[in-house]
Amino acid sequence: MASDARFAELTTLHVGGPIERLVTGTTQRDLVDLAREAWSSGAPWLALGGGSNLLVGDHGFAGTVVRVATRGIEVLPGGGDEASVLLRVQAGESWDDLVAFTVERGYSGIEALSGIPGSVGAAPVQNIGAYGQELESTLVAIEFLDEFADVPRRMTAAELELGYRTSVLKRGLPGIVVSVELRLHDTSAERAVLGEALGQPIAYGQLADALHVQLGDRVPIASVRESVLALRAAKGMVLDDADLDSVSAGSFFTNPIVSERVSRTLPGAAPRWYLEPEEPDEVVPLAGGGPAESPLDAFLAHTASFESSDPVTDAADGEPLVKLSAAWLIEQSGIHRGFTLPGSRAAISSKHTLALTNRGGATAEEIVQLARFVQHRVQAEFGIVLHPEPVLVGIEL
Repeated sequence: MASDARFAELTTLHVGGPIERLVTGTTQRDLVDLAREAWSSGAPWLALGGGSNLLVGDHGFAGTVVRVATRGIEVLPGGGDEASVLLRVQAGESWDDLVAFTVERGYSGIEALSGIPGSVGAAPVQNIGAYGQELESTLVAIEFLDEFADVPRRMTAAELELGYRTSVLKRGLPGIVVSVELRLHDTSAERAVLGEALGQPIAYGQLADALHVQLGDRVPIASVRESVLALRAAKGMVLDDADLDSVSAGSFFTNPIVSERVSRTLPGAAPRWYLEPEEPDEVVPLAGGGPAESPLDAFLAHTASFESSDPVTDAADGEPLVKLSAAWLIEQSGIHRGFTLPGSRAAISSKHTLALTNRGGATAEEIVQLARFVQHRVQAEFGIVLHPEPVLVGIEL
């Protein structure tokens, strides 16, 4: 059926053009049937969940959008032992509603992931993480409907090849996440003794400070959720119709992962964290040493995504990898909170420099122009190319 819908109405950035055909699956059977119908047509197709990590161009999408709106949270038998619980969650469930469900029942493991917008099915695509917790630590498997398949198959967490904000799904495996299995800690036995449900050890300094505890301490799960929601709201990272800073796709850029050698070229004040070997972002050494062109001139000259002629993509074998702070790099390149290009309705959040926001009526192109400008400034100042976290459709940086 033809559609009057636009991505601007279905994404948290409120940008994006028309959808040629929109279908919605509210049950697993419907979802499979609608997906197979879309594939059999031979036309382009796209799966859509909560629309919180998606940027679609102003021309929209000439094909079928399969909206995943399935619901259901099941406690599965055979959780492993009395201290754990196994959940199967349909892909269309709200992620934050799932977290609220687990906290209410005393299941620990994802409480620090409170407030992340979007659907459960998108969580393994991005391998979401925040405040010291990662989906990877609780994810057991997913049900995945491969493109052109008749029935979903089970893929273990190992098969998803999860990395920092990535997976084989994000890297191009075509299909649709149907459901997700998580193994969480059941605090029932502890509650019987202590009278309260304690979460996992606090592993993030900012969260520990907000809770007035030390790293490694355990506090009630509900307190963790409450503090995380407050921290995210202070950064405009909790959806709120009254807060223009929340009209975004969350953090627009991932934190770069570079070699230790490259990290030493940054000022001593630059935040950095040593990592186990992971897939790094590209790093581009600065040329020459002469002055960089002005930000506006550079922006006007770069209407397509920045391309390096001499990328350095990895360290020598065995050299440690280091994660940097994209927010720090952006701020130190001269881009402040609330920054906007002249005449644009897109702006850096007034609360958090990692978020690009729609201040009212912005186009997808305006969001992209701002993202390109940020990329150029950071590259010109530090020789590091920032990469977008949202999925881009019909548009490029």
